[in-house]
Amino acid sequence: MLARRYRLYGLVRRPEDKPALRALGIVPVPGDLDRFRSLRRLALGADAVLHSAPPPPEGEDDPRTRRLLAALAKSHSLPRRLAYISTTGVYGDRGGGTVPEGAPASPRTPRARRRVAAEARCGAGARGAAWRWPCCARRASMPRAAAARSPSPGIPVLVAEEDVITNHVHADDLARACAAALVRGRPGRAYDACDDEPMAMGEWFDLVARAFGLPCPPRATREALRGRVSPAMLSFMGESRRLTNARAKRELRWRPRYPTVRHGLAAAVEALRGLGGAQVPR
Repeated sequence: MLARRYRLYGLVRRPEDKPALRALGIVPVPGDLDRFRSLRRLALGADAVLHSAPPPPEGEDDPRTRRLLAALAKSHSLPRRLAYISTTGVYGDRGGGTVPEGAPASPRTPRARRRVAAEARCGAGARGAAWRWPCCARRASMPRAAAARSPSPGIPVLVAEEDVITNHVHADDLARACAAALVRGRPGRAYDACDDEPMAMGEWFDLVARAFGLPCPPRATREALRGRVSPAMLSFMGESRRLTNARAKRELRWRPRYPTVRHGLAAAVEALRGLGGAQVPR
């Protein structure tokens, strides 16, 4: 969608990452959101901005978003649209209940509070006198490509009675949602990028294991998991909610190509077989 209508630029911090961007048809723009003076090239102007950089790992604010907005403010031609890719972690723990799309944030962790701060900065910029672009927040659930958030082999997941409910989103669907938000997102709106199938986290890991012929992870209580999984993973295991995406479907005209975990896993298995993945069971 975007490649047909825009010339694409990508902010890149490490020189060794430039070839990968060029291979995708993206013009690399050197810069580091942790060093404001390095962002001077952003003042050249852009019609639309997709902001997906995570906040720093510490603190309660997001100075990276502050520096980005300040650099864009120096442009002779302000962007007409800005979309910020946030996280559904801003909703906090809802006890397994359904969260209306775009519901007010209720963050429980510093990680989520940094995201809320970034959303607020983007929203304030969109409303301020110097800013004239529509700004929307695209709140993404756990991408299915985020293998780093999965427990290591042999590490337990929560027992069923303590497990949490969550949604996922295929990485390709998330990319399409980002493009749709840039083109059709409404000012001040928050949309949820998620699939149509909330499920228990342990069930998700079991499905992945079975799909790729691996043993299912053992189960343990939350207390027993302390010290055995990373603090970030334990944090994910402490928040339970069911997400909806009706607003994204209605306003962005976005439909997930992989509406359930099973659809995404089936596609991944077939792709691996096509690459000669003999270890994948049939």
